[in-house]
Amino acid sequence: MSRPLGLLLGYAADRLLADPRRGHPVAGFGRVAGALERPMWRDARPAGTAYVVVLVGGAVALGIAADRVVADRPLPRTLVTAAATWAVLGGTSLDREAAAVAGLLAADRLPEARVRLTHLVGRDTSRLDEAEVVRATLESLAENTSDAVVAPLVWGAVAGVPGLLGYRAANTLDAMVGHRSARYERFGWAAARLDDLLNLPGSRLTALLAAALGPAPGRAWRTWRRDAAGHPSPNAGPVEAAFAGALGIRLGGTNDYAGRVEHRAVLGAGPAPGRADLDRARVLARRIGAGTVLTTAAVAALPRLSRRARR
Repeated sequence: MSRPLGLLLGYAADRLLADPRRGHPVAGFGRVAGALERPMWRDARPAGTAYVVVLVGGAVALGIAADRVVADRPLPRTLVTAAATWAVLGGTSLDREAAAVAGLLAADRLPEARVRLTHLVGRDTSRLDEAEVVRATLESLAENTSDAVVAPLVWGAVAGVPGLLGYRAANTLDAMVGHRSARYERFGWAAARLDDLLNLPGSRLTALLAAALGPAPGRAWRTWRRDAAGHPSPNAGPVEAAFAGALGIRLGGTNDYAGRVEHRAVLGAGPAPGRADLDRARVLARRIGAGTVLTTAAVAALPRLSRRARR
């Protein structure tokens, strides 16, 4: 039972402690990835694929080695799983950032809210009005609930510590090199595609829980089925559409990414989100996190309980 207990303890640690202010393992991985990019970069997909294989493969290998060291010791194995889970989750920090933006808006400090929003999104925030700041915050909260909470727990349940570390490595590389730009169009292709693949199960579970645990399950389900395909991301689409339907609001629109403008399809049929909707979305995100850790811990425990029953 080390794996399910480790997932539960790691999730609890994230809720209580959030991310460490210094020495975060993911930040350390990012520095290693940045240093390795310089000698490995080529404007070609094979070079980017090799880059991903080295870094994600290294993270998975580290997880396998850690698992083997504690394989026959239940308590250390539980603690290693808990530490890895805490290291890769980001739900509490995400919630705090969304709360900070909401607080600045409530105090009518829009310029500061725009600056704080840059902690959550990659789009240009300098000219956003309040409604657009709210929308951007809510979209980031929805998408990152999937990326930073649900998906890592899913891979932790399926593959333990190697799954946790491998998923976070792939997701971090996507954030670093997977976006569309002249430099990363080819080199970042493998990172982006791997991240899309690894996030498929987590994004669907996030959308399902947003519908099941939100205030309007039927509307969330219908919005997901009707609108998700209009989003350019195969994983963010279901999540944002389910959030929009659950909360009875409208997401999507025009986003400016440092001069690259994207016109995204509208998700949902309600009004544009307001300040109060940020608090409602935070509550929904916390429910999804709790629902996910209980679900994934149960999934991780099932094979072990079955083996005990057969003895």
